[in-house]
Amino acid sequence: MAKRLIPTLNRVLVEKIVPPSKTNAGILLPESSTKLNSGKVISVGPGLRSNEGKTIPPSVKEGDTVLLPEYGGTQVKLADKEFYLYRDEDILGTLHE
Repeated sequence: MAKRLIPTLNRVLVEKIVPPSKTNAGILLPESSTKLNSGKVISVGPGLRSNEGKTIPPSVKEGDTVLLPEYGGTQVKLADKEFYLYRDEDILGTLHE
């Protein structure tokens, strides 16, 4: 089994962030209050080629926290973990603290 997946072209490998279902005090949170479709970028492809042959780098880098569309992406399972492959232009934005 592969230990590391390096995406091709402008694809981005993302691990979705699962929000906590309860607080530290043990209070259960409703699913709708914690719904933010975000993920952490694990790996990034080299980018697309322009008509002139130059590489156009992706807009995100490894370690970024990104906002993901509700639907889309290709599910990939590696070492019992679920990852998703998205095209760079499908990622809605980056999230910052």
